[in-house]
Amino acid sequence: MENNKKAKKLLVLGTASDVGKSIMVTGLCRILSRKYKVAPFKAQNMSLNSWITKDGKEIGIAQAIQAKAAGIEPTADMNPVLLKPKGDRTSQVIVLGEPYADKSAGSYYDSIEEMHGILKGALRRLESEYDLIVMEGAGGAAEINLYDRDIVNVGTARITQAPIVLVGDIESGGVFASLYGTKALLPGDISRNLKGFIINKFRGDPTILEPGLKQLEDLTGVPVLGVLPYYKLRIPSEDSMAIRKKGLIKQSECTNDVDIAVIRLPRISNFTDFEPLERIANVRYVDLDDELGTPDCVIVPGTKNTVSDLLDLKKSGMDEKIRKLMGKAVIFGICGGYQMLGKIIHDSGVENGTEADYEGLGLLDVETSFGEYKKKTVQVRKEIVADGPIFRNIKGNEIWGYEIHMGETRTPRTVFGDDGSIDKSGTVVGTYLHGLFENENIRHALMIYLTEKKGIEYHPETVSTEEEAYDELANIIESCLDMKKIYDIIEGQ
Repeated sequence: MENNKKAKKLLVLGTASDVGKSIMVTGLCRILSRKYKVAPFKAQNMSLNSWITKDGKEIGIAQAIQAKAAGIEPTADMNPVLLKPKGDRTSQVIVLGEPYADKSAGSYYDSIEEMHGILKGALRRLESEYDLIVMEGAGGAAEINLYDRDIVNVGTARITQAPIVLVGDIESGGVFASLYGTKALLPGDISRNLKGFIINKFRGDPTILEPGLKQLEDLTGVPVLGVLPYYKLRIPSEDSMAIRKKGLIKQSECTNDVDIAVIRLPRISNFTDFEPLERIANVRYVDLDDELGTPDCVIVPGTKNTVSDLLDLKKSGMDEKIRKLMGKAVIFGICGGYQMLGKIIHDSGVENGTEADYEGLGLLDVETSFGEYKKKTVQVRKEIVADGPIFRNIKGNEIWGYEIHMGETRTPRTVFGDDGSIDKSGTVVGTYLHGLFENENIRHALMIYLTEKKGIEYHPETVSTEEEAYDELANIIESCLDMKKIYDIIEGQ
């Protein structure tokens, strides 16, 4: 039976990457869910930060956050196409939460009509369940070289004929030109649906902008819906643009003099795993050619290609720098980082194209095999079974996490249920669990050990819940935007 329900829609586009589209959709989902049954949607996402839904589907982390802000469970329909770059101009294409193929940019665009059909199906299913779909574009909306094969900006706009709001980032400079130029370059059938501008990340007195805001409105006939201040988010970052802006300086909000070094692998994925630690420690993201120094804890993170990043780690000499810290610092490996800490990686060709064995760092007594193009994606709850100086006081506790990985790892000594590995000293730990440090008991156990070892006092964090963070974001947006105009835009469909 055909679904005749007509859900209202709102499309949030941007003048460039990292202007605040994802955060805007997150805040609007929170606000608008008070009146409507709201779902987020992004036709195509390119990100190495992903999330696993309850039914084991992989989607971009931004859509998972947006769904939670709206008070609903994330589903694969909210991000029907996810591209995970692997390097060499190739990405793994995830379709409706499942691995589809590894494709070059050219071969992916050859299948763009098929992707159009997939996103239309996802939208129909969301329309059958929700009153309002708040949609997000990707990158800059006015990528004129991509108009004939775009599914996420112009493509979504044409399929839905949704009203559009355009977000620009004043912190990067040139915001008036970016907003004006984007409108001018959009195709006429899309530009006519542009209903409002939003300026983001302003530092200072917004009255200074008023002459420019009026001129922009006069030139375009499009109202400015508001100016948002620059503010520190307590919501996980979306993609690699965010990690590039993470400096090597001490985090201003951290509460303890503890130094944690995260190795910034060339193909790093799910770096949001470590953002919960930024509130309580000095977290540095260290490039392979940087000095590692003498951190209290080293984390080797997840990666989209374990073998390639392992080879780069060795080529740079960072592997030896990590080895020299064994016994002096806690060493964590997460997902691909866990695989690298082992003795050997057997690749049948799934990871690096040819069958070969690769020697790991040898810090854990484990071996990993990549036997087939098959990914494990699941949310899990595990019991802490490891002993040792970090975990002994929380042994038997439960933790939550999610797995996104290829390969199987054999280990004689697990950490979390049947997962992970730990050395005899208890200070080298590997696990497949993403989201590990979202568990308060794990964060506290690690920080208690590190501060006691340094002989300093541990200052526990003041924890705010996810719900409080979403409400804080919603309050900022509500106080700065003309919400009446936004409701009028939605209801005018």
